[in-house]
Amino acid sequence: MAPSILRASEAQPQDPSAGRRLSTLVRHLLPSSPRRTSAAEAETSAPTTLESSPTMASQVSSVFAGIAQAPEDPILGVTVAYNKDPNPAKINLGVGAYRTEEGKPLVLNVVRRAEQLLINDPSRVKEYLPIVGLAEFNKLSAKLIFGADSPAIKENRVVTVQCLSGTGSLRVGGEFLARHYHERTICIPATTWGNHPKVFGLAGLTVRSYRYYDPATRGLDFKGLVEDLSSAPVGSIVLLHACAHNPTGVDPTIDQWEQIRQLMRSKSMLPFFDSAYQGFASGSLDKDAESVRMFVADGGELLMAQSYAKNMGLYGERVGALSVVCGSADVAVRVESQLKLVIRPMYSSPPLHGPSIVATILKDSEMYNEWTVELKAMADRIISMRQQLFDALKSRGTPGDWSHILKQIGMFTFTGLSSEQVAFMRQEYHIYMTSDGRISMAGLSTKTVPILADAIHAAVTQLK
Repeated sequence: MAPSILRASEAQPQDPSAGRRLSTLVRHLLPSSPRRTSAAEAETSAPTTLESSPTMASQVSSVFAGIAQAPEDPILGVTVAYNKDPNPAKINLGVGAYRTEEGKPLVLNVVRRAEQLLINDPSRVKEYLPIVGLAEFNKLSAKLIFGADSPAIKENRVVTVQCLSGTGSLRVGGEFLARHYHERTICIPATTWGNHPKVFGLAGLTVRSYRYYDPATRGLDFKGLVEDLSSAPVGSIVLLHACAHNPTGVDPTIDQWEQIRQLMRSKSMLPFFDSAYQGFASGSLDKDAESVRMFVADGGELLMAQSYAKNMGLYGERVGALSVVCGSADVAVRVESQLKLVIRPMYSSPPLHGPSIVATILKDSEMYNEWTVELKAMADRIISMRQQLFDALKSRGTPGDWSHILKQIGMFTFTGLSSEQVAFMRQEYHIYMTSDGRISMAGLSTKTVPILADAIHAAVTQLK
């Protein structure tokens, strides 16, 4: 007969103290406590065998049981719905990220080169950065947006801190203003990036809107903008999209920017620029920074949030910067000290890898030039998609004036489609976009433009 395999309890002498400990453990784990045993019983009895049993945690209602299911983010939720769609011909125009002609994510060649240089450098370590981030990155970021010859930089009136992309820069700036600025009202465009009101509201500011987009013309409501800023409280903070307004793609002209600047300075308003698309809109880094530099040139103060997600394709690296242009170098030093107090309990210090990539590219003239070439290629492809979509709608005789597709600029186009038409296109053509009709031009290709044009034509003609 085959030898039997003894259990561990049978093969080894029993430790009485171990039995007591196991009995105590059983009483705590099992739903109902067994009868108490005497010390003598505990010492002489065999150890209790643990049986499979529901844990106490599963029998008690969760302290979070009353929490409601949160809705999907209106922008990120588009991708969630897209991913669930099994149709192989589906098209995602909701994502705010550049795609190649083949519909693939793009890592710039110059970014890969910069990363390789960093990897091959044996002197690099993974130590914490200071609270304000990588000093070289901060200096180069200020130079990129304000210009190499900026008087504010030369006079040491600019303080720049590295933040977690554009969103983090806005949040740090918002909390700083809530603590230290005398007017806690921030005016934002009535049509703006969906995260703006949430970021500033949670930072402690009172959010107020001003008219911006005109649905009738699918352009700028400049008259409404001026009227609303004129009636806003003196000293209000005003959020301005530096270029390629998200989601409308509608920007003021240079003359309109000058009128906005004069109005704001006359009311002692504080500009807070959000720059997510420098170089990505027109293909020119300097042209896309013109509005910002106008405000810096007058010697006034402002805040600037920068992101390298779009123009360097560093979406997942979360690389951004917050700059504050101050009235004097002395004030800038004190502002930096207070920004540190905002950042320290929020995330302590920022990441190292992303800003190192940016600094490597910006400080090397050859790599910088390579970046500008790749950047312009991305911008030009988006501009080409605009022209192709406009031509496709025109050739189909699609009702309406679609010239706004060409007039708008940057990654997004505000099509003017209704939420019903958007739902129709999702159901019938498996084309995904936000319910307000915003589409990412970077998500289009020569192959998908005709499909989108067919869908828009059907939606407009069937659902008026």
